[in-house]
Amino acid sequence: MEPFVPRSARHRSKGGNEAWEWVQALVIAFILAWIIRSFVCEPFHVSGPSMRETLHDGDLVLVNKLVYEFREPKRGEVIVFDYQKENRDYIKRVIGLPGDIVEVRNGRVLVNERSISEPYIKPGTPTSDMPPTRVPEGHLFVMGDNRGNSSDSRDIGPVPIGWVVGRADLVFWPLTDFGLLW
Repeated sequence: MEPFVPRSARHRSKGGNEAWEWVQALVIAFILAWIIRSFVCEPFHVSGPSMRETLHDGDLVLVNKLVYEFREPKRGEVIVFDYQKENRDYIKRVIGLPGDIVEVRNGRVLVNERSISEPYIKPGTPTSDMPPTRVPEGHLFVMGDNRGNSSDSRDIGPVPIGWVVGRADLVFWPLTDFGLLW
């Protein structure tokens, strides 16, 4: 036979267990969110016009932080990197890889003396000429898609691969801009 437990005590016990379960669930949720944000993916707020036609000021993108643990960035990918000289994040497109020679001639971007296809650039976008520049080992040459209004490797120089946070994969806000970036 079970001992007599007043109804109010049984209710407190159940409520106490339920509260403890909620605390455990919240702690687990916060730990998982921290792990995902730190190592897998992170939201990024686009600020400024440097990637306009592809991305707009105020867009929220999902940055894949895991992809470059398994491979190096590829030409044409949109990346987020920590510009450590200003302690801020930039979002740009990879144009040149280590060892490439990047040049802008007559408004066309050439990599290793070949004009690259850039369907993401609006026709007539002004791009000032730039002499041939070799991308050092361990670095990337990046440019904004809005070439006339972008601070990129033409100004700040090649970006160390170690500064790359991840690849921008998805625009998720606003919903009118929702879509994949690759």
